[in-house]
Amino acid sequence: MLFFKDKSVLITGCCGTVGKELVRQFLDSNVVKELVGIDNNESELFFLEQKYINHPNSSFFLADVRDSVELHRKFKGIDIVFHTAAFKHVILSERSPFEAVQTNILGVENVIDAACESGVERVIFTSSDKAVNPTNVMGTSKLMGERLITAANSTVRGKGPIFASTRFGNVLGSRGSVIPIFRNQIMRGEAVTLTDPGMTRFIMSIAEAARLVIDSAQLAQGGEVFVTKMPVIQIKDLAEVMIQELAPLHGYEPTDIPINIIGSKAGEKMYEELLSHEETRRTYELPQYFAIIPAFRGLYRKIRYEYHDIVSTTVDRPYNSAQEAYLDKSAIASFLHENNLLSDSQ
Repeated sequence: MLFFKDKSVLITGCCGTVGKELVRQFLDSNVVKELVGIDNNESELFFLEQKYINHPNSSFFLADVRDSVELHRKFKGIDIVFHTAAFKHVILSERSPFEAVQTNILGVENVIDAACESGVERVIFTSSDKAVNPTNVMGTSKLMGERLITAANSTVRGKGPIFASTRFGNVLGSRGSVIPIFRNQIMRGEAVTLTDPGMTRFIMSIAEAARLVIDSAQLAQGGEVFVTKMPVIQIKDLAEVMIQELAPLHGYEPTDIPINIIGSKAGEKMYEELLSHEETRRTYELPQYFAIIPAFRGLYRKIRYEYHDIVSTTVDRPYNSAQEAYLDKSAIASFLHENNLLSDSQ
C-alpha cells in the first residue's frame, strides 16, 4: 500500500461489490491522502458515507459515469482512478443492450477523457472473464472497455495517464452471484436451481478481487490487461456443498433439498475464459497474473514491459475453466468457510 501514500484516489462505482471493498481497504490502511467515491445509487451511497463518517479524508458523491461534465469536475486533483462502475448482470444487459452500451462503453470513454484532461496519473479498469470471446452484450461491452483503455494508453502524449485493465472471474458473495441465490433457496427449503451440471467457473473472494485490482495499479506499465490466476469450480459441486453445509442449520436434511436443472440462460457459457489463444502470443506469466501486452504499442512513448518475478515470457495455451483442474468439494467447503460466504450477513 506504500505505493499509494499521500495519493488522491477516486473509485467509480464505490457502492458495488469490488468498489466498496476497495474503499474499505484504502481507508482501513490509512495510507491515501484523499479517497473520493462516486456512484449513482443514492441509498447505498448514504450508508457508505455514514460508515466512514469518521474518516475526514473520504468523501462520497452522487455521480454517473455517463455524465462527462461531472467526471471532469470530480477528477480534478485526483492521482489514481479505479473504474469499477458497470452494468454486470448478463441477462439484464441482454434485455437492455442500449443501456449497457451507455454505461459500459461510453462511460469508459468519459472516464478516459476526464482522466486525460485532469492530469490523472493512472487509470485501472476492472474487466471480466466474459470479455474473452464474448457471447453476450455484457461481455462484449467489457471487451470494448478493455480496448478503449488500451487505445487510450497507446495514443496519450507526454506525461498523460497510464491506462491498464484487470480481468478476473466470478467474485463469490458479490451481489447477483450464485452464492446468495443458493443460500436463500436452501434457507427456505426450496430446490436449488442449477443451469447445467457441467458448467465451470473461475472464482475468487471479494477481498482478493480488490487486493489484486490494487496490485494491478502498481504493476501497470501502460495498456496491459492483467489476468488474475484463479481456482476453478464446477457449479454443481458448489450447490451440493452448500446444501450439505447449510441444510442442517435451517432444520432440513441435505436429502430434503433437491437440485433442479433449469438450462442455460441466454448468452451464458458452459465455461469461462480468462486468456484467449490469440492473446497467448503476447503474454507474460507472473506469479499471480498473466500480463497481456498490447498488440498495438504506444505512438508517442516507448514502453519497456518489465516486471519483477517474471515466471515466463511465453504462454502456450489459453486459460479457461474447462481446461483447468477444479477444486474438489472439500476445498470448496474450505473456501466458503475461510471467506465467510455461508453467513446470512453476506
